This record gives sequence, structure tokens and C-alpha cells, in this order.
Amino acid sequence: MILLAVFEILKVYFIMPMPGSQDIQSLDIAYFLHSYRWWFRVAFGLMIMAGFRDAFRGKRLWVPAAVGALAMVVVYYFNFKMTADSIFSQPEKVTFKPQNESQVNDSSLVIAVEYKGIAKAYPIRYLTYHHQVQDTIGGKNIIVTYCSVCRTGRVFEPVVNGQHEKFRLVGMDHFNAMFEDATTKSWWRQATGEAVAGSLKGQSLPEVESFQTNLRKFFELYPRAVVMQLDAASRTKYDSMGRFEKGKSKGKLTRTDSLSWKDKSWVVGIQAGNTSKAYDWIQLTEKHIINDNVGGKPVVLALSGDAQTFVVFERPSQTEEFTLRQDTLFAGGKPYDLSGRVLSTPDQRLARVKAYQEFWHSWRTFHPDTEKFE
Repeated sequence: MILLAVFEILKVYFIMPMPGSQDIQSLDIAYFLHSYRWWFRVAFGLMIMAGFRDAFRGKRLWVPAAVGALAMVVVYYFNFKMTADSIFSQPEKVTFKPQNESQVNDSSLVIAVEYKGIAKAYPIRYLTYHHQVQDTIGGKNIIVTYCSVCRTGRVFEPVVNGQHEKFRLVGMDHFNAMFEDATTKSWWRQATGEAVAGSLKGQSLPEVESFQTNLRKFFELYPRAVVMQLDAASRTKYDSMGRFEKGKSKGKLTRTDSLSWKDKSWVVGIQAGNTSKAYDWIQLTEKHIINDNVGGKPVVLALSGDAQTFVVFERPSQTEEFTLRQDTLFAGGKPYDLSGRVLSTPDQRLARVKAYQEFWHSWRTFHPDTEKFE
């Protein structure tokens, strides 16, 4: 009974943010315990049955009774109260509304997706609870993910081996959310979309282009867009005051460092091919625009006047540098809005570069060879 209780605790300990659990290389052991959980349970159950009669022959019957009761409490608690998908549930219904009908505050941060002329926004204050929202846009299935402990969002196509797949939140590794697919039971890392355990280890989900913006700026750029509304069943679970997105969370895992290049400092991480580079958020708020090169690719990183919306585009040439005035980019005599469209000819636009806001500890963990812009 003691072994059963210890097993149930360890099975959860290695994939949840408990003291010390995220600082060790425990992914393989966690997946092994999870995959063979019923083998362990059957083995311990047979051991309990084999010793049951002898245990209750003695005079101190309360000892095995107390241990058995405690073991059952542990089994229940660590299977129905401490698992990731029981703490963070999926929305019962995903609904969207245009700006004039929306109940979401215009100052909210959102993860935005544009595809085939359709634009949708997913408020971070909802995503931080759900961790994932499965949706469609322009006929494409997408899964919008967010990890508040890493402070970063990613959007993927939930396609595994050519088939549409369902995912559940299974836990966390190195402070990053992990999802389990329903078919192969492989585990997928939120920050990279890569399968890190199971039969599909090494495969990656196709990433869908997305960007982080202030909702007001989003509707300014996409007037016909829609934004996800709150799920009534999850209302009490949401960060209704937006403390996290404003950097005011006091939680040990979700707080923000006020200085640069600390574990919980904000950075913008840019990925260009096999090269990654990190930019300090505090420095960006002072400059508002940075012309740079990442992996030989000329890029421009710009921060809107709202100090929330940031964009990264590929510059047309190494010699052409951008300036920013009143949230409009200028280069080569052409003005661009923050969606990358040329204002004089909207069918022309700049190419987006993969870029994410993230805690520094997360970006450097999953991009160990990253450069730093200083």
C-alpha cells in the first residue's frame, strides 16, 4: 500500500511544477511511469491481496486500516485533483464576436492568427487557464497554445501522421507545458511543437503563423476580425484583471523580473532558420525599433506605441533600414502598417519572421545556442 501511494505521487511529481521536479532530467522516467502505470498498479494490487489476510490477523488492526485509507486518499488526490487536465480544463464552447459586440477589454493582450483573409484573436487571459484552444480558421484546424510559466504562445496544426489529432494537457517539463496526443500517446512540447517522448519522438507539428498584439491594435489592423469570448463555465478561473499579461503576477512561476536578462525577464525571441536571437524587452521599450540580422537574414523588430504590440519582419535588403513613426514603418520611401502591408498598395506586404515574447529562462532552455542582442 505504501509502494502504491509512492508510485502515484512520483507519477505526478515528475510532470508537474513541484519543488525540484522541473530542474532535473526526468522526462524519460516520467513517461515510463505514465506509460506503464497499470502494470505498476496491478503488481501492487496483487501484493496487497497476497498480504491482506496476514495484515489483519494481528491485534493492531488499525495500522493496516490507516495505511490503506491513506493510500486510497493519495490515489484519488493524485489522479483526480493534481493532474494537469483536471486543474486546467478546456472551454466547453469556443465563441467569437466582432469588436462592437465583444466583452473583452481592448487593452487585452491576444495571440492573433490571420489566414486566407480571416483574422482571429485569442485573449491571453483565457489561454493562460486553458493552455490550449482547438479551433478552425479558413477551413484549417489549429491549436492555439500558451504556457504562462514560459510566458509564450504558439499556434500549430494538430496534424499527426497526416491525420487531424486531439490533444490533452498532460503536464510540464522544464517549466514548459506538454500535450499528449489521443492516438499514439506521445508527448509534445508547447514551446517547440516537437514530440519529446513516445513513438513519435522527434516529429514536429506544423506551426501556423501568429503574432502577439494589443486587442485595440488588432482591430485597427483587421476591422472585420473577431475575438474569442470567455467560456462561462471557466469564468471564475480566468485572470479577469489581467495581472499576468501586465507583468503584475506575484506567483513564483509567473512573476516578472524588473531587470534585464534575469530568469523571469521578458525577451523577444526570433527564429530564422537554424539561428535564434533574443532581444531584451526593456531595451525594446526604449528603442521601439531595431534593425538587425539573424542568421544572415535582415530583420526589423518594432514595438507599437501601446508598448504591447510587437512585430518582426524581414527587411527587403541588408542596406534598407526601417524607421517607426506613429506606429507606421517607413523604408525605401514606402509606408507599412504593423501587419506588414504597404499602405499605398495593400496587396504587397513584408514577410513575417517567427518571433515570440517569452521569459528568458524559457527561451535559453529551448534555444541553448541563442545569441543575445546587447
